[in-house]
Amino acid sequence: MTELVNEVAAQVGKRAACDALGVPRGSYYRSYRPSSPKPKKPRPRPHRALPPDKRAEVLEVLQSDRFADVAPPEVYATLLDDGVRLCAARTMYRYLAAEGKVRERRDQLRHPSYAKPELLATGPNAVWSWDITKLRAERKWTYYYLYVLLDIYSRYVVGWMLAHRESGDLAATLIEQTCSKQEIARDQLVIHADRGSAPNSKTVAQMIADLGVDKSHSRPHVSNDNPFSEAQFKTLKYRPAYPKRFGSYEHAVSYCRDFFTWYNASHRHAGIAMLTPEVVHHGRAGDVLAARQRVLADAYAATPERFVNGPPIVEGLPGAVWINPPEDKTRSVIELQ
Repeated sequence: MTELVNEVAAQVGKRAACDALGVPRGSYYRSYRPSSPKPKKPRPRPHRALPPDKRAEVLEVLQSDRFADVAPPEVYATLLDDGVRLCAARTMYRYLAAEGKVRERRDQLRHPSYAKPELLATGPNAVWSWDITKLRAERKWTYYYLYVLLDIYSRYVVGWMLAHRESGDLAATLIEQTCSKQEIARDQLVIHADRGSAPNSKTVAQMIADLGVDKSHSRPHVSNDNPFSEAQFKTLKYRPAYPKRFGSYEHAVSYCRDFFTWYNASHRHAGIAMLTPEVVHHGRAGDVLAARQRVLADAYAATPERFVNGPPIVEGLPGAVWINPPEDKTRSVIELQ
């Protein structure tokens, strides 16, 4: 823009050129005659400043074990109580800032880096997700604890238990009995859970190891790492018949028994082609989908004009179900082949 203004200014003058081109004259002059930055003069050392040896002494005191996690005003007051004055608290701040140690001068706890779990299920009994949720009991601040084991591929609840407390021993018993019921072989299954007290208990870890099952845990405070259990609990608690409180333990057991019977055998799940979890888990999905396709074919043969996009095709089951799929799915498939 400066070159264009100069070309026009050679004929009509700089002021008229700036007005014609809509360029502020101040901006033009600043770009046309850029000012060279003035060298910054070093700040003179005040005559009242501490000598280098005293400054080193102050830094040594501030970084000592005694004052490593103490703020300068507190250090200043503590030294005064000891009959010592090294310098002002503001001077301590200035010395620490010059060394880049204003925030923390002590060794900090380094939290472990938790990897994002990436779990893949291509069929039933490959990955289970489990969690515990609270059900409100008859009295305020009292709860029943519902343990649920869910197959993430079929969405089938393979096992559940209602207890009066959260316990690693109870969870281990449920996992052991469910694995036996589902005839889980060694190195066949991965069980995923959050980092609650029961999933992290030594009893559960030992039981899983004895069964030859791999374990996986969510990252701390990341609910999205366990989405299938969270969604299943929402389905449980958003049912119209779900009460505000359960009148007794027997009432809660009866509700859960009816709910899981409905959920496994009657609930058509959007994530598995509107099939029931029981059909998918027990390998009957192919027959049901084939029957649906025959119904659609008959409907198309009877009135083809109603199907403007051609013969309808039933939705199929997903080929794979992920917990945290990798960002580059294509690359992952190629590497696995």
